[in-house]
This record gives sequence, C-alpha cells and structure tokens, in this order.
Amino acid sequence: MKKDKNTYKYIFGPVPSRRLGFSLGIDVVPFKTCSYDCIYCQLGKTTCKTTTRKEFVPLKEIIKELTLKLAQDVKVDYITLSGSGEPTLYSKLDELIFELKHLTDKPVAVLTNGSLLWDGDVQKCLKKADLIIPSLDAGNESIFRYVNRPCKGLTFNKVVDGIIHFSNKYPDKIWLEVFLLNGVTSIKSEVVRINSIIKKIKPLKVQLNTVKRPPAESFAFPIPENQMQDLVKYFDGNVEIIADFNRPADRKYFQVTKDEIINLLKRRPCSLDDISEGLNLHKNEILKYIDGLIKSNEIISYDHNHTLFYSVKALYK
Repeated sequence: MKKDKNTYKYIFGPVPSRRLGFSLGIDVVPFKTCSYDCIYCQLGKTTCKTTTRKEFVPLKEIIKELTLKLAQDVKVDYITLSGSGEPTLYSKLDELIFELKHLTDKPVAVLTNGSLLWDGDVQKCLKKADLIIPSLDAGNESIFRYVNRPCKGLTFNKVVDGIIHFSNKYPDKIWLEVFLLNGVTSIKSEVVRINSIIKKIKPLKVQLNTVKRPPAESFAFPIPENQMQDLVKYFDGNVEIIADFNRPADRKYFQVTKDEIINLLKRRPCSLDDISEGLNLHKNEILKYIDGLIKSNEIISYDHNHTLFYSVKALYK
C-alpha cells in the first residue's frame, strides 16, 4: 500500500485507542490549549489555559486534509476530535461535525474534559456527534481543583451540572471516563462521592482509567491493576477498566516518513508499540528512524514504569 506524501498539520493517525480501536484524530486547537491543567496529562502542562472559544485553525484546511486521508485505504473505526487540547474550545465544531458526516459514514467521537458542557452553544455543536466522552476526575471542589486545576470561572458544581444536563438531554451519546489517581481518588470515600454523581449522569458506560504514560506532574501516581479491579465494585452501571490496545493479527505494514513519526510524537509520548500501531510500521523499521531522530536531537527517549517512551522535547518537562 502506498502512502501519500502530504504533511498533515491537523489530522493524525489512525492511532490505537484503548477505547475506540483505530482512531483517526483531528486536532482543532493549538498544542496544550485547554480549560484545565490536569496533573496527570500525558501532554505536559497547559500553556494556554482558557475558556474562550475560537476558530483556532482554519476549518477548510481541516476538511482538505481529512479528504486526502480518507482517500487512502486506511482502517478507521472512529473519527475522533481530541489531540493536543480541549476540542470544545473550537468555535466551528458544529460545522466541522456537519462536514464530517458528509465525508464519511464513520462515527464521530469527541473526547472532552466536559468543562464546557453547561454552555448552550457547545451543547448544540455536540448534538451531531455520535459519541461524547467527557471526564469526571473528582467528587468535590477541593479534589477538582487539585487534580484538574481549572481555568478561572469554572467551579466543580458548574462543570458537573453541565455534564448531568447534557447527558440527560442526549442519553444515548455519553460514555464517561473516570480518571483515578493513587492516594487521591483511589480512596473508597472519594470513589463513593464520584459514583454518587455518576448516578445522576447516567452514562451508557463508565470507563475507569489511570496513569499510563508520563504525567505532567511527577506526583500523579498510577493505580496498580489489582487495585483498579477492586475499585470497580464501588461503581454502579456498565463499568469497565480501559484495557491496553491489542493489535489485530492480520494488520499489514507499510513505509512512513520520519516526519510522520515526529508528527505522532508531537501529540503524545509513545512507546515502540504505540508507534508501530499508530503508523502501521514494523518495529524493526521504526528503530531505524528512532536512532537517527535521537542522534539529530529531534526526539528524546526516557523510561517510565519500565517502559521506554519517545517524545519531542516540548512534551517532556
């Protein structure tokens, strides 16, 4: 299979998602533009913390890139609005989703921190999407401020009420991610508080997550797998732990350029397996690129929980 030679600024992947299979991602805001500055974020600290919605990137350029990508024979399970920041900050989200629905029959998912779901305009934008996955990382104001470090003007009650209202309005669209941290929200009393809110949200599915990649702050600790399994019993409804992604045995490989590897690493730190899955490139080929990229000081490598990760310098602080 032949790869195109176009450089994508706003489209990335398909990348392996632990919840959505092969996801073709769309970046709609500049790197680390977000309404939160979460201590666990795999992309590092937020550099532009805001709740002001704008057309950060040209809609027509996104559509142009997406049209080119979809013309290739690539495996895609979802078109996902996520990437380098909070996607609901993009003011033309409704127009983008409208265009996506005309370009492909693949379902559109929006991965959001849920902080702006109280906004009527955001609600209208998201109603055309097939799946919304907001996050709930705390059960009260103090933990919310400690973990999410929200933008000025965002309170715990405002955010939670927005998620509840949106979910009750569109009950067939919501999965909820609950990101748990060891020693913070791994405590039974905190889990019970979070679950009491989940009962009001009534999502189709609750997905429990914890730190998997190097976090923004060193004090954001992962929860061991056995403890995560034990915490499931404190949640009501359809609850699962987000499993590691497994590559289908019949997946084929093709050549990519070093620019595509760098483009992927700009979005998130990746292990060798992550790069292999995300770019459909054999591990032996990846290592040829990686060695040169490290020697040229374009990327760095580091160990996290006994796994070697690669990243551009901007993501590793």
